[in-house]
Amino acid sequence: MKPDTHPDYHTITVVMTDGTTFTTRSCYGKEGDTLYLDVDPKSHPAWTGGAQRIVDTGGQVAKFRKKFQGLGLGKL
Repeated sequence: MKPDTHPDYHTITVVMTDGTTFTTRSCYGKEGDTLYLDVDPKSHPAWTGGAQRIVDTGGQVAKFRKKFQGLGLGKL
């Protein structure tokens, strides 16, 4: 490798939103720096699933239930 062309790759500490920490290697900051996350897999809805709900726009759910109520698939 050419000298002085690559970033410094060193150890940092990452602090998750719930306070847990882990050590990893990164180009972020300097050796021993701490990276505090605002969003992580424990708090972001993309990973946690978020609060999902069915929004019945224009009675579509009721229309579906009426159409398929006689199939014997249990409670729709």
